[in-house]
Amino acid sequence: VMALAVLAGCAGGPMGDSLERSLEADSQLEENPPFDQLDQASTATTTAGSAENEKAAAIAGEAILAYPSNGAIAPSTAGASNTGNATPSDASVSITDLDQAPEELRSYLEDLLALNLLETADEADEADEADNAGAFNPNQSVTRREFARWLAAVNNRFYQDDPGQKVRLGVASDRPAFQDVGPEDPDFPYIQGLAEAGIIPSALAGNATAVNFRPDAPLTRETLVSWKVPLDIRQPLPNATIEAIQEAWGFQDAGEIDPAALRPVLADFGNGDFANIRRMFGFTTLLQPKEAVTRAEAAAALWRFGTPTEGISAQDIGRSESGSGDE
Repeated sequence: VMALAVLAGCAGGPMGDSLERSLEADSQLEENPPFDQLDQASTATTTAGSAENEKAAAIAGEAILAYPSNGAIAPSTAGASNTGNATPSDASVSITDLDQAPEELRSYLEDLLALNLLETADEADEADEADNAGAFNPNQSVTRREFARWLAAVNNRFYQDDPGQKVRLGVASDRPAFQDVGPEDPDFPYIQGLAEAGIIPSALAGNATAVNFRPDAPLTRETLVSWKVPLDIRQPLPNATIEAIQEAWGFQDAGEIDPAALRPVLADFGNGDFANIRRMFGFTTLLQPKEAVTRAEAAAALWRFGTPTEGISAQDIGRSESGSGDE
């Protein structure tokens, strides 16, 4: 069971041998100090303090990250402690701006939101105005930390009954893979876990220049493909060249793709109709690799994990959990 509290007042801050070593999900605990009920006498003498505590407790009960309630990712001890489990919000009911997402991407969003696997904008940002409650902001760019969190959470939920496919999350005692994401960061377990699994490039994988993660920078298209595809094919990536990308995808801007992203981009082509690029952008002769990915596009990529012959989608999970299955 997983619950992430995001209020500052209530939270502590809120692929292949290599991949096999990343197994077994750890927990992430968010600091959620209990709001003790004050007795009558204490209430009478500390009225102002009690009122403030009651207000904070009420808000804490509502503003929680919409993650699965069935244990996709257990609470972690990274940087915080937890005294209990929160109940995930019903994101599939509360989203107010789904109609703003590109029509081709809405069904992907609906399936993931129905599983409470993505948080709304106001749940992700405690500074959002109250009147923005329930907004997913599908056309807003997704940050690197958000996608890392979603990537690990969705993968581990899809493979909750197959420990060998899970990403083991980082814990507070791990040596940080990045200088700018320490154990105190609420997303440290996800980012650290993906780095230790070799999904996110870091010094752990021999990339001496990847010392900073830049968690709040927008996620680019080439980066999304670089992180997601290894969790689709779960085997070594193929060798690739710009010419091979041009021949396979027909991208006019293949020369703009970072050399490190060439292999996953070519591997994604091998997924055929299940390619992340096709699901996110449809037919295109331009990848625009440095373009920021929107929250709706990120959801489309996360909707399915796997190859053309073997995979699992949010729709599959929804059917399984509803007891309907395939006829």
